[in-house]
Amino acid sequence: MTPYNPPAGLGNRHVQSILASLKLRRPFVYRRAKAMLDGSRSVILSCPDGTRLEGKYARNEHPNRGLAILIHGWEGSADSTYIVSAAGHLYARGFDIFRLNLRDHGDTHHLNPGLFHCCRLDEVVGAVQCIAHQFPHEQLFLGGFSLGGNFGLRVAARAPDHQIHLNRVVAISPVVDPAKAMAAMESGWWVYHAYFMNKWRKSLAHKQRCFPDMQFGDLARHKTITQLTAYLTARFTRFPDTAAYYQGYTLTEEWLRRLKVPAHIIASLDDPVIPAEASTALARGDFLTVETTRFGGHCGFLRNWRLQSWAEERMADLFLQD
Repeated sequence: MTPYNPPAGLGNRHVQSILASLKLRRPFVYRRAKAMLDGSRSVILSCPDGTRLEGKYARNEHPNRGLAILIHGWEGSADSTYIVSAAGHLYARGFDIFRLNLRDHGDTHHLNPGLFHCCRLDEVVGAVQCIAHQFPHEQLFLGGFSLGGNFGLRVAARAPDHQIHLNRVVAISPVVDPAKAMAAMESGWWVYHAYFMNKWRKSLAHKQRCFPDMQFGDLARHKTITQLTAYLTARFTRFPDTAAYYQGYTLTEEWLRRLKVPAHIIASLDDPVIPAEASTALARGDFLTVETTRFGGHCGFLRNWRLQSWAEERMADLFLQD
């Protein structure tokens, strides 16, 4: 595939990152993804550990290339613009699609009493198990964006132990080192920090309406992601502090040595949210490939003014190699 090179006017990393999820992009994406959206239906998954997660399944009427499961990023959802865009492109190329909502993402806060955190890997592994069982295909693929890329790589590392026969996983702009990612967000352009804090507070308020006994207190007094993470970690997780929590979902060499599934990371060197150095520093192995681009921002990689994504096309090409 042609290496990524954005057109004039789309090279800025902030333009790429913001346009990827901006409502301005949605009409273009939803028009291209109409067939996939029209064919989608909601599915509630009952995971082995008792967790219930929701997603949206679209069966392709054309010759089938396999099932692609897509996982969104933090405070995104199965209906995030970048997920719908990738799903629509993969659907057009012959894949069935399952867009998975993580716990407390999308309108799913009522499904489980416990609060979402990034170390709830067992339920995501269980969800992928359920999907593979309910919608059997000869080929099964996993694609994730940002935090969803982190989950996807960890699921792939655990897949053989759970009889999940994955063909390939592709992670776009994945969180590799959460501590460094949080530091970069808090020291970078304030817009990203404000965006995620606003979405997170709204999500927590929604959770409290669903479960009134779950009291968070005055969320406004926590001014940074670090402060709010520390508060919630101490009260709603088994971790003694944020350092232990962040380590719990860091993509360590130990995790990646467990990979027995071809895994491909796509990272942009100008990502303003997640430092690409964390991805480029990973030791390559028999199953891990790290592909970097000079431009692309965070989950952007927009290749033209119709706001089509090079990264989702690259994902489809990689899936079609199998």
